[in-house]
Amino acid sequence: MKSDSTAEPLTGIHQQVNEARAGRNPRVIARLYSGWAVFGERQFVRGYCLLLPDPVVPNLNALGVQERGAFLTDMARLGDALLKVTPALRINYAMFGNEEQALHAHVIPRYLDEPERLRAAHPWAYDWQAAPEFERTAYAELAESLLRELTRLGVTKPMRFAPGSRAADP
Repeated sequence: MKSDSTAEPLTGIHQQVNEARAGRNPRVIARLYSGWAVFGERQFVRGYCLLLPDPVVPNLNALGVQERGAFLTDMARLGDALLKVTPALRINYAMFGNEEQALHAHVIPRYLDEPERLRAAHPWAYDWQAAPEFERTAYAELAESLLRELTRLGVTKPMRFAPGSRAADP
């Protein structure tokens, strides 16, 4: 990773990564080589995921060449897994960092059965506040399928805790 002497502020991304490390993030799917695959807090489309880097960095350009390649490969592999285990037609990828000023990638499956007015629109056209919140039990089967596929693709690392297993711990 590139060295950067500026202190970075703690963000929601930092908090999610810390919770994932401790087994307390219920949205964790898998530990990948570059970070954590997690479900989005709001499931405006089924299977909406994020890739969170570990360690957290401010942006993609803060990574060295190898780390950057690993992050982008893991992002694409998460998309490959979504294509394999869901009826998604394609995957949208996005990285902004405008609101959460820490690197994270949105990995968004797109489906033929989305409302016609939204099917070809960018994902931010959805009303995210009206979208259902993620619930581990409702997504357990999808989480297991994604973990199996990511493992088959060879991009997972061992985790100290089963995904979300300690989410209810204080």
